[in-house]
Amino acid sequence: MIKQHTCEHGPYEPQETILRHEPQYKLVRCRINGKPVTKMTDMRASLADFLRNDFSLTSVKKGCEVGECGACAVKIDGKSFNACIYLAIWAEDKDIWTVEGLLDGDGNLSIIQQAFVDEAAVQCGFCTPGFIITASEIVDRKQRYSRDELRRLLAGHLCRCTGYENILRAVEVAIERNIAKSEAAK
Repeated sequence: MIKQHTCEHGPYEPQETILRHEPQYKLVRCRINGKPVTKMTDMRASLADFLRNDFSLTSVKKGCEVGECGACAVKIDGKSFNACIYLAIWAEDKDIWTVEGLLDGDGNLSIIQQAFVDEAAVQCGFCTPGFIITASEIVDRKQRYSRDELRRLLAGHLCRCTGYENILRAVEVAIERNIAKSEAAK
């Protein structure tokens, strides 16, 4: 094909190209808050968008969207991850938990949720679900930590209201309550 010669660009006239991004979808099967789900999702969708848009799990906050603030944290197979940088298609066969799933069958708050209430570890509340998810992973270990160790374990979360002291106290209280509960059950 002979290119058309123009006065402005000579033989190198830019060709108009239309970029088309056809959405590609994949069927994802996983468990969300203990319930098996199957859902067709865009292969480029983040887990945060998948949980918020397809399942109305709005405790998964969209803060920085680059994995730095922790507001979108969810537990995947027992470990805390930032859902904004985790693709939804990677959730295949995974067990995913959000704050909505931490309530017991009677609707009671979990140990960590109750500790956040008792210690007034909530200010504006935007970062709270992410903190609670990571804290629940820590509390589940049934292990005591120093303040410095807890600060390092929670370092991936940002509280814009600077309520870190109450959050750390809530995690310590929840750890002690969970250890006491485990010892009472023996």
